[in-house]
Amino acid sequence: MDPSRLSRAALAAAALLATVVPTAGPAAAAPPVPRIDLTVLVVDDGSGTVGAIAAELQGAGVPYRTLDLNDPDRPVVDAGFLSDTVDGRPRAKYQGVVLPHETPFGPDSPEQTALAAYQRTYGIPQVDAYTWAHPGVGLDYTSEGGWSGVLDGVTATVTAAGRSGPFRHLDGPVTFEDNDPAISESYGYAGRPREGYTSYLDLPVAGGGRASLIGEYARDGRRELVVTFAYNQHQRQFRALARGIVEWLTQGVHLGRSRSYFSVHVDDVFAPDARWNTERNCTPGDLDCVGEWGHLPAVAGGGQSADAIRMTAADAGHAAAWQKSAGFTLDMVYNGGQGEQWKTEHGGRDDLSTRLISDRAQYRWINHTYTHPFLGCVQDSSTVPWQCAKNAAGTTLWTSRSEISGQIRDNHNWAVGKGISVDRAELVTGEHSGLKTLPQQPVDNPNLAGALADNGVKWLASDNSREPAQRAVGSTRTVPRHPMNVYYNVGTAAEMTDEYNWIYTSRADGGSGLCESNPASTCLPAPLDTATGYAGHIVPQEARIALSHIVANDPRPHYVHQSNLAEERLLYPVLDRILADYRALFADNTPLVNPRHRDVGLELQRRAAWAKALADGQVTAYRIGSTVTVRTPSGVLVPLTAPDGTRKQLLLGTAAFGTPYAGARSDWTGPEPLQSAITLKLPTT
Repeated sequence: MDPSRLSRAALAAAALLATVVPTAGPAAAAPPVPRIDLTVLVVDDGSGTVGAIAAELQGAGVPYRTLDLNDPDRPVVDAGFLSDTVDGRPRAKYQGVVLPHETPFGPDSPEQTALAAYQRTYGIPQVDAYTWAHPGVGLDYTSEGGWSGVLDGVTATVTAAGRSGPFRHLDGPVTFEDNDPAISESYGYAGRPREGYTSYLDLPVAGGGRASLIGEYARDGRRELVVTFAYNQHQRQFRALARGIVEWLTQGVHLGRSRSYFSVHVDDVFAPDARWNTERNCTPGDLDCVGEWGHLPAVAGGGQSADAIRMTAADAGHAAAWQKSAGFTLDMVYNGGQGEQWKTEHGGRDDLSTRLISDRAQYRWINHTYTHPFLGCVQDSSTVPWQCAKNAAGTTLWTSRSEISGQIRDNHNWAVGKGISVDRAELVTGEHSGLKTLPQQPVDNPNLAGALADNGVKWLASDNSREPAQRAVGSTRTVPRHPMNVYYNVGTAAEMTDEYNWIYTSRADGGSGLCESNPASTCLPAPLDTATGYAGHIVPQEARIALSHIVANDPRPHYVHQSNLAEERLLYPVLDRILADYRALFADNTPLVNPRHRDVGLELQRRAAWAKALADGQVTAYRIGSTVTVRTPSGVLVPLTAPDGTRKQLLLGTAAFGTPYAGARSDWTGPEPLQSAITLKLPTT
């Protein structure tokens, strides 16, 4: 063979080989893992369903940005609005999207197309806050074996997929509220799932089988949570499901945390409480209890009334036994001086004090001042309503710093002398006095803050119905408490119902008419039967209200009075109903949290600092793969929720993150020593 021909053939073969076999060199770089910011986008059309989800995010401390569809100057949703690049790494600005329904921008609009592309690119889930059952969301039409109509009183079931997934905090059936049979409170559509749809909440339908009210629809590289019933943020069915909606939306990794809190403060322990006068519709001893007879004193000639309501030793024994059987601890808010006065007036004997002190370790105790005086301005009861007394120069007269301090100190020392464990930092003043009391006393007693500081008080109770926000009183912070509608001045169900009728019945029906003049109140259609009204109406109503606080991540305590544990022991039916309803609905992994007074104050203080940091734009939080990074101002703790198995980066090694709750782990946390950021390592399986 011609050597030159061989040489040309070899060169051709070599050239051909070069076209099919890459030359040696560095491997092509993999694209960087995107950064997902821990913020939710809420597209708001003004509907109550979107507002409900936004309220849940806000209450838990989850940061979100609202895009108002009704704002003509709102930004356009496009690729630049949704994502960008940071330090050469692609960034998704939102970890989840809440929409009023599946296509709020129009099915084929540029904005809807941009949003869909964003979700596919970064794996961002979407919640459809309320839509109807149709194939576009993975469901058959309701006419094809589904159901539509009013849901009031209907019971739905969390499916196995829901209980093992985002709704693992729920155990029992979810019953839709039906508070007024004359009003439709919730409407919905239930459809049979199609391919790609996983039902999380369903109900039985005619003809057999089940149809879905909530479920996940996966298609086209996107995932959406489809909700096909209407709701608002206060309804129990939404409150029960809200945690799961947020967990699904954030894939279980988010800023913010949520618990079910319930504490009950029992005020006036050791003291008697005056009794409601069913004939004159007022309470003797109250400064406004007047009429043609003048002021009705609590006791003629002073002292303590023979018909006052006060627990007995048997009532104390029942309280201790109830706590044990219910698995719940009461906070005894005590007045030691009142107990001593009772003993003096009863021959030196007080069986109630003996029993409560013997059982002291079974309760938590909070200082309520020694003799329960009014610690604000000096009250002038010569007018109705009372007013603050003034001196000749027109200056308001105030309870002195020394008197306030003495009331706090003497009651604390009394408890210590009885072997009762009491925290000096916690205080409840009588009637929340010393704090501003509108309209008569528009400012705090100027002597209050100093007296609190004198005694090391850090957490002072306030009335949530007057002041729902925590605030500072000198170096002390308030702890708002929810009043329960189990009145302090009644010992029997008939007395309770009589007073309830007086407050909530119109003048035409023989009531006070207060419900007519108060825009926040509603009158009863007719007075309640005093024999059945308490058990039939008041108990379920009050249990429903308290439960709405519990499932809304509200740590504020509820308060009642020792009279509610006496005589007919009116409080227990309410507490039993609350505990039973909660435990029937929620799984064992989501127990009631029973915080003490100071723990509630600290929780509210942390929330306020966190909300300010978010509002000031001082929080940076994102996820890259299985690593979460959070930066926040020094001293501000971060509420964080992550899946079980998450570990926190230490200076050397890692440690298990947070505490378990509702199938996840969460905590208030900050950077470890010598670290500038919080770093979490998520489980990879």
